[in-house]
Amino acid sequence: MGAAPLLKHSIAAYLESEEKSDVKHEFYKGEIFAMAGASIQHNQIASNAHVAIGSFINDKGCTIFQSDLKIHVELNSLFTYPDLSIVCGTIATLENHKDIVTNPSVLIEVLSDTTQDYDRGGKFKLYRDIPSLKEYILISSLELLVEKYTKQEDGTWILHEYKTLNDFFTIDVIAMQVDLKGLYKNVALEATN
Repeated sequence: MGAAPLLKHSIAAYLESEEKSDVKHEFYKGEIFAMAGASIQHNQIASNAHVAIGSFINDKGCTIFQSDLKIHVELNSLFTYPDLSIVCGTIATLENHKDIVTNPSVLIEVLSDTTQDYDRGGKFKLYRDIPSLKEYILISSLELLVEKYTKQEDGTWILHEYKTLNDFFTIDVIAMQVDLKGLYKNVALEATN
């Protein structure tokens, strides 16, 4: 989750402080974690994905949101800000909090050097507690790589990887084919070392 956690807090205290904060924070089991800023590459990939998907889902009964929207996983207490969220059908929110969604269908994270292990591991484990979640997509800003996890009817998750500019994958819930060439347009991948 990045930075060291602050003191234990209630959900109510977290939500109150988050409303007043200029910095976004994740919350998990009473701990609050400040979220770091993102690189140019990270932001370009997120922007490319948002534009492509947003143009496509206009009339599909789904809505795409950027990273300013909080997602809450009710089963494990996580509050977080995915890079992109797709919600299909009626948007369910937490009680009277219209800025906190509880029923995403697809979550998309752009991986960076500091977030990739958490996004692939602990965060994905927490996201799997969202009953409505059907697809989890990871787009690397470090290398040419998209990892797409799809939830099966028996609750297991299947991984498919895409590694070339000629590859494309389908976001099943909206029946959209996404090409890596478009995702990585104008992106100079970050150096790893």
